[in-house]
Order: sequence, then structure tokens, then C-alpha cells
Amino acid sequence: MTSRNDRSPRLRRHAYHAPTREKVQPASYRKQDATVNGRSQEPSPNDSTAPSVDLPSASANRTSSRQEHRKRAGYIIGIVAACILIFLGVQNIDVVAGAIGALLDILSPLILGFAFALILNVPMRALEKHFWPHARRKALQKLRRPAAFLLSLILIVGILVGIIGLIIPELVKAVQVLIAIITDMVNDLSAMDRAELARNPIGKVLLDIDWNGILKTLQSWLKEQSGSIVYTAVEVVSTLVSGVVDFFIAFVFAVYILFSKETLKRNACRLIRAWLPSKVGEWSIHAASVAGESFRNFISGQTLEAIILGVLCMLGMFLLDLPYAPMIGALVGVTALIPIVGAFVGAGVGAFMILTVSPVKAIIFLAFILILQQLEENLIYPRVMGSRVNLPSIWILAAITVGGAVAGPIGMLLAVPITSTLYVLVKEATKAREKKIAEAVSVIPNDQDAQG
Repeated sequence: MTSRNDRSPRLRRHAYHAPTREKVQPASYRKQDATVNGRSQEPSPNDSTAPSVDLPSASANRTSSRQEHRKRAGYIIGIVAACILIFLGVQNIDVVAGAIGALLDILSPLILGFAFALILNVPMRALEKHFWPHARRKALQKLRRPAAFLLSLILIVGILVGIIGLIIPELVKAVQVLIAIITDMVNDLSAMDRAELARNPIGKVLLDIDWNGILKTLQSWLKEQSGSIVYTAVEVVSTLVSGVVDFFIAFVFAVYILFSKETLKRNACRLIRAWLPSKVGEWSIHAASVAGESFRNFISGQTLEAIILGVLCMLGMFLLDLPYAPMIGALVGVTALIPIVGAFVGAGVGAFMILTVSPVKAIIFLAFILILQQLEENLIYPRVMGSRVNLPSIWILAAITVGGAVAGPIGMLLAVPITSTLYVLVKEATKAREKKIAEAVSVIPNDQDAQG
């Protein structure tokens, strides 16, 4: 046997330098080894070296803080990227405008179809409620929507055809009367000699005009522009054909939307809830619902206002003994579907038609339509639309003014429902915030009473 002193120096060095490693275990593991060598190894409550931090909870806190840092970093990166894109867009505004215009040209049939569906949905929705509401047969339930769609389409098309049939013949007659007046005037002037023409104010102006020079200029212009005229004619024909095709595509798209609107709505809600945060998604669905309700109320209110204005115009013309009262009243009512500006378009056409009968009556008609227009802008339109879209009159006037300045007649047409939607959403958000403030104020006195 060898003694401890007979060990080799290498072994002694190894034994001397061998570190003693002690595995550190958490408190949950040390509690399992309660007794080692006959005595308890559990740390006492009074031991200052006992661990006081729960390691799993600390890990969870670190994970949550990392997630918060990642979210903040994502927000910062998104804001920086948005600022860069906005800067590049402003620097290349022509390219962006061209791209947006090309995209709108591509999507124009779909946008037009959506507008058709939005307009047709107003009478169609009302008719669906009255067509076999308590029917139990599946055949009647399936026929409810097609019947409502056909009746709505027939109603709208019938109104348009009736108005066109009422306006076009009278307009043709007015043009014929104007042509006859001009022809008689030309014949009377041609029968006069130069002395008589010189005494006539109109004849004197005609004598001072170089008709031969005008004729030669016209002939040379036609020769130079013959190619461009043919190209323009071809372009006009192609535009008309393209318009007919786009109209057909828009109509088919509108029919598809109307016959499957519940499915489209359900799928859209699913996509929003799946890809957007819960609060943002629910708010987006609610905002879309408010916008749809505002647009429906706007269409019905605009139609009612146009009917009122057309009837008032017709009755006023009857009282003033002005010609073409039914036709001009219908024309003013149809053009009044475009807010504010539409009635002036109808008034211009009406004044032209009355001018063929009597210039004095045309002046009377213009004065009457101006007074009626002021009543419509400040009294009829704000009250009718305000009751429909739940928007104060002052906001309607402001919306029409701003919309017209931004986008012309289309801006006027869309300004009221958009403003109504924003008004409802802001009103709801304001009420919710006021409620939170009131609850917070009511909690503070309760806490003070509890402490006292």
C-alpha cells in the first residue's frame, strides 16, 4: 500500500488545484431535498441569504419588457418609413398623380358599380321589407331579393326615361323655334340693300365683317386640321365604346354586390378581425356601418329635396304664367340631385327655352329661380338633409362649400355624407371620453371618503 505522501506530484497538483463546484439550485428544487445527513436543509425564514426573487416571474417580466421594446421599435420604424414615403411622394408628385390616375382608370368600372349598388340598395332595401316578410316557403324567400331588385331598377329607369321624354321633345321644339327666328332674321337682312343695312345696327356690324377672309381662314384650317379631326372622331368613338363596356361591367358588379351583400359583409368583417388589432378592427367595422347608414340617408334625403324643389319650381312658374312649366320643373328637380349647383344648370336650360318665347319672361324666370335657389340653400336643403343625416345646418353648408372648393360638383355630392359620418364618430368618441372623465372624477371623492 502506498501512503498519502507517496502520491506523485502530478496527482498532488491535480488534487490541490481541483476546484470544488457547487451547483446552485433554485428554492423550488432545494425544498425537495428537505433532509440531508439527518438534518433539515430548508432555509429558515430569518436567513438573510435565502432567495427572495421568484425566477419564473422575473423571466416573464423580462419577456414582456422585450416585447414592449420591440413594439416601440416597430412604431418608430413605421413612422420613419411613412415620413420617407411622404417626402418621396412630395418630391415626385407628378409621378404619384399619374399612378393614382392610372389606378383610378383601371378601377373606374368597379367604383361606378359600387355607386350603382349604393343607389339601388336604398329602394331595394325598403321593398325587401314589404315583400313576403312572413313567408315560410323557401321559394318566396328566394324570390324576395330578385323581385325587389327588378322593381327598384324599373322604378329608377322609368323615372329617368319619363323625365327625358318630357324634356327632350320640348328642348327640340325650343331649338327649332330659335333656328326659325335666326333664319327669318337672315332672310330679312339678305333682302335689304347696303343702304338699309347701314341704317340697321345689326346690318352695319355685318357689313364691317370681312366674310371672304373668314371663309378663306376656315378653309385653310380645315385642310390643316383634317388629320387631327379624323383622329379626334376615332378617339371619340372609341371613348364611347369603352364607356358602354365600362357601364356594363359596373352594372354586373353592382348586381353581384346587391345579391351577395351579406356574404361580402361577413367576409370583410372576418378579414378585418383577423388582420387588424381588436380595437382597430371593431372601430373600423363600426365606422363602415355608420358611413353606410349616412350614405343611405343622404341619398333618400337628396331625392326628397329634389322632388320638393321641382314641385315648387313648377307651381311658381304656373303662378307667374311662364311657359314650359312641367318640363322645366322636372329638369330643375333632376339637376338638383347635385347639391347647390344642379339647380343653376336646370335654370340655365330653362331660361334658354323661355327665351325662344319671350325675353321678358326669361328674365322673370331667372329672378324667380334665384329667389327659389336662396330658399333652397338656406331653408329647404339644410332642414331636409339635417333631419336625414343628423347633421346641423351650419355643418351642411360648410361641407358643401369645402367639398365644392376641393372637388367641384362631385365634392359637393360626397361632402355631406362624409361629414355626417365624421360628425357621428366624433360625437360618439366625445361622449365616451366624457363618460370616462365623469367616472374618474366620481372615483376620487370615494377614495378620499374611504381614507377618511
